[in-house]
This record gives sequence, structure tokens and C-alpha cells, in this order.
Amino acid sequence: METKTPSGRGPWPWLLGAGALLLAAVALWLWPLAERGPQIELRPVGGAAEVEALSEDPDLNVLFILIDTLRSDRLHTYGYERPTSPFLDIVASEGVRFARNLAQSSWTKCSMASMWTGLYPARAGVTRFDHVLADKAKLPAEIFREAGFRTVGIWRNGWVEGYHGFSQGFDVYTRPGVRVPPVEVRRENPTVHHGGTDADVVEEATEFLRSAGKQRWFLYLHLMDLHEYTYTLESAKFGTASSDIYDNAILHTDQVLDQLFGRLATRGVLDNTLVIISSDHGEAHGERGHEGHARNVYPENTEVPWILVFPFRLQPGVVVSQRTANVDVWPTVLDLLGLAGLEDADGESRVPEILAAVRRQPMPQRETLAISHLDQTWGQRVDTTAPNLALTDGRYRYVQFRSAKGDTREELFDAQRDDRELEDRLEAEPEVAQQMRDAAESYLASPGVWAGEVDDLELDEMELNQLRALGYAIP
Repeated sequence: METKTPSGRGPWPWLLGAGALLLAAVALWLWPLAERGPQIELRPVGGAAEVEALSEDPDLNVLFILIDTLRSDRLHTYGYERPTSPFLDIVASEGVRFARNLAQSSWTKCSMASMWTGLYPARAGVTRFDHVLADKAKLPAEIFREAGFRTVGIWRNGWVEGYHGFSQGFDVYTRPGVRVPPVEVRRENPTVHHGGTDADVVEEATEFLRSAGKQRWFLYLHLMDLHEYTYTLESAKFGTASSDIYDNAILHTDQVLDQLFGRLATRGVLDNTLVIISSDHGEAHGERGHEGHARNVYPENTEVPWILVFPFRLQPGVVVSQRTANVDVWPTVLDLLGLAGLEDADGESRVPEILAAVRRQPMPQRETLAISHLDQTWGQRVDTTAPNLALTDGRYRYVQFRSAKGDTREELFDAQRDDRELEDRLEAEPEVAQQMRDAAESYLASPGVWAGEVDDLELDEMELNQLRALGYAIP
């Protein structure tokens, strides 16, 4: 019997029967979160042949870990001087790290709609708080389910709630039950009022794995501790300013992932599971006078990690240095598994780059234009739009702000000259600026794939309050 629960609150919605609560209690006793599991270096070593053979593995599982609000340049494996991510450093060093990966928005709902569909926001049609992902959109979970996977999503961010359209294809789609966090947990984001921690996600994921049986599965875990600046006394290593606490929260999340992978290893599933780790957007810390996210699409808000962890180790791991984007994630994963691709996707499979990197061959040359998009009126009850775009192409990033009145402000950055992208080169390089301007015009003129076929969502006051609890100012 299907147990789809778009608004479920646990505990353990995949367990049926009178013994469910007892099993949950036993699980909590057997699996204390502080316990470290076996390390993942026991996995076998593989190469290009093993990457190509993933599509022929009838038992391969897929685990997708979305770390909300994680900017890539705050990870040690992406060059940050602080040791914020010792565990992620390990898995990246034995897998594939995409060095220049762009999120399609700095706001979760828009970004995730784009990631799941492989479409840029204007074409996916989700750019405002009341937009809904089209029923006609065929999402990765639907493709996995048709291929015989058990599909489960466990999330803590209300912007990916089922009524926004994100539950399509999931057998179970649920927010985890909220448990009382340990006394050492601190939460320092003053705008956040939502309960629970990512420990709740880990516990419910563990219980799903305990009950999964032999059927292959696709598991989506959406973590939120970083968004809420949650850390523990153990991860309080970097100071007390807001930016330092963000780093503390990254280290805490890294420790949660260490614990999660330990449980996967204990259950023996790492040897037949492909793991995808990414983020929906980053977080500003005063780089241009801005704090937080969902306000613009500068690099601190949109450059995010993308790491693939295979059922085997690459020695050494590889780095794909070409520009990629979150719209490429699912075209790549589905291609690796030999499954049908997304319909009308703007993203592309990056398997050719992966194989070239593993074989130490030159990277394939292709167009590298990628787009981020934030409607600056996304949280307002108005009919006007005010798109803020960032287009990246090779070394250049073009940023355009359009007001609701039609005024336009532009900036052009050259990362090769200025790696912090603070020097505006708009007047110095007019030809590049015009090319980017034309590309922005073409993008905004592109029709939505499901334009006119989706009604806006009517949110009741309880649902709005749940979203306000995340710290967003919405009507």
C-alpha cells in the first residue's frame, strides 16, 4: 500500500502497524547521534570503467543530500582557510567535486523548482511565493519510481512542502517529527522560529533504511541546521560574530553528515549507493553591504557545492573545473544510472566531464553560460515583476537588476582579474556587457514550459506562518 504523506509529521511514516512507536524508541536507543560509525575508506577503489558500469547495476541506490544555505567558498575543500568541513573534504577527495557550480536562485523555492526540473526559473515558472510546480512536470522522483525505486523525501524547509508541488513521484514525502535537541545545541539565527534539528532527519532516514528491505531506493534529505545557524559546543570553533557562527554551523552540519555516513556504512549500503551533495543557495556576510539570502544573486548567494560520492573511491578524487549549474545535477545523475532524462531540460549531463577527469584527459569544450534568477518582488502580493539576474560565462559574471518600474542597473565582473568579483568592469568591457545583456533579454523572453497551465497557490494563514517561521518576510 502506498504511504504517500505530503504533509506528514512522523514518526516513521514508512512503518505501519502497532509496533511503530516501539521500534522508533528502540532506534533512538540503538543509534545515539553522537556515535560515529565505521569510516567510508573501506569502500573499494574504482575508475572510469566503474563509473560507466553504474548504469548496469540493478541494485544501485541514490541518496540526495541538500544542505540548505551552504555557499561553496566556506568549505575547506573549496579553498576556505578554516577547517569547516573535514568530513566533506574526505568524501570530495575520493569522489567528484564540481569547482564552479551555480545555484539558480538565492531563494529555496525558486532554486529547488529549477533544480528538480532542470529548467531555469523563467522556464520552470516558479519565481514567486504563490507559484506552484506544474503537475505536468516530470520530476526525478517520478523517473526513479517508474524504474522500480522506493522514493522517500524527508525535509525541514517549508518552501519545499508538498503543496508547492514538490511531492510528485515520492511514495513518502514528510517533515520529520520534532525531538527535543540536546542541551549543547545552540541556534543563533534570530529570525528563525522553527523547531527541530537535522538530527531528526538522520533518525528518520535511519529508520527508513532499517525497513527498506531489498528494494532499491531514492532518498532525499533536506537539511536545515545551517540555515538556522545551529551548532553545538563541540563545533563552536571559529568565534562569535555572525559570520563565525555560520562557520560553526557548517562544521556542525559536517559532523551530522559524518554520523549519517557512519550509519550507512554500518548497514552496508555505501557500497551500492550513489550520493549527491549540493545546496540551494548560499549566504551573504556583508561582502557588498548585504546579509542573508533571497535578496540578490551575487556569488556569495549563488555559488554552491556539488559533490558526487560513488559506491567506490576514486584515488585520487577528481575536480570538474568547468562551469556547471544545479540544472545539471539531475541530467547528470540520470545519465549515470542509464535512466530517462528530464523533459525539455536546460541543464546538461556532465558525465563526459566526469569521465574525462577520471581518465586525466582534456575536458570537453562546450558552452558554459549559466543563469541565476531572483524576482525581487517574490514575497509581495503584486502583479509586477522585478527580475535580478546573474549570467556567468567563463570568467565573466553579468548582474542585472530590473525594477518594477522598468529601470535597469547592471554590473560586470571578471573573476580572472578580481577573484572576489567586486570591481565593476561594465564600462571597461562594453562588448562583453552587450553580449551578456542580449543573453539576459533572450532568457527573460523565453516562455515558461507550462505557462498558462498552472494556477497560483492559495496559502492559508497557518501555512504562511510556517513559512514566516523560517525568517522570510512574506505577506
